[in-house]
Amino acid sequence: MPPQLSTHRLSLGYLMFLSRWLQVPLYLGLIIAQGVYVWLFMIELWHLINEVGTGHIDEADTMLIILGLVDVVMIANLLIMVIVGGYETFVSRINLQGHPDQPEWLNHVNANILKVKLGTAIIGISSIHLLKTFIEASRTDEQTMLWQTVIHMAFVVSALALALIDRMLSPSTAHAARTQTARTAAPTPSGAG
Repeated sequence: MPPQLSTHRLSLGYLMFLSRWLQVPLYLGLIIAQGVYVWLFMIELWHLINEVGTGHIDEADTMLIILGLVDVVMIANLLIMVIVGGYETFVSRINLQGHPDQPEWLNHVNANILKVKLGTAIIGISSIHLLKTFIEASRTDEQTMLWQTVIHMAFVVSALALALIDRMLSPSTAHAARTQTARTAAPTPSGAG
């Protein structure tokens, strides 16, 4: 009777392990969302070119549109990190070893590193929005500016906390990297042997 029970557990565990493939449609949906962002970027870029061409735009408005374009690019970068890093971490290995376009960060991605990278990307996006708010300060009320600053600082504190937690959870990795760096930097004795 016990061997049948362990086979049942193995089957149930394997089914649970296979359930990770249910995330694939989510990542495919994010790829479609990135396509939508590319479309929005092109529309906004065309709008900028037309406005500059007709001379109906001033420097501040040009800067705001360009910041909007940078914002779209940063969100697209965030999507790539989630799509590639999430798929690699939670679904299946992508096996890009040796590919010239393999992202450097993909070699050592895990759930904690992905969270820290997402946190820093969100800070970057929030910084763009905050900068746009300050550029439009004459058209923005003080309470909105205050709340956007508070929310931005909450993102900064959250990302720092995630980085600190990651560092506390993996001190052996950081120690191993420092030890390897020290070994590489240390001169080897020339007459040893």
